[in-house]
Amino acid sequence: MRFSHRSVNRFPLGQGMTEYIVILALVVVSAIGVYSLFGKTIRNQVAGVAQEIAGQSADSALNEAQDAADDAEDTASEDYGLADYDESNEGNR
Repeated sequence: MRFSHRSVNRFPLGQGMTEYIVILALVVVSAIGVYSLFGKTIRNQVAGVAQEIAGQSADSALNEAQDAADDAEDTASEDYGLADYDESNEGNR
């Protein structure tokens, strides 16, 4: 009985795509986490840049961005555990 050596060592079909999907999922979850923590800061910074490009003062947008960054820092420094899973995050956005 002859076995084809080629079929035994063949790279499993779909493994590369599966690895790609897993890595992509990790990147997406990380991006969502960063955006939820710093989203308001980023929006205010972009608004400030747009106002400066338009020739207007961006002081209020930049101050709001700094306030949002301070809030994000406070939120990030809080300790959370499994006992806190049912707490609402609505006040932190």
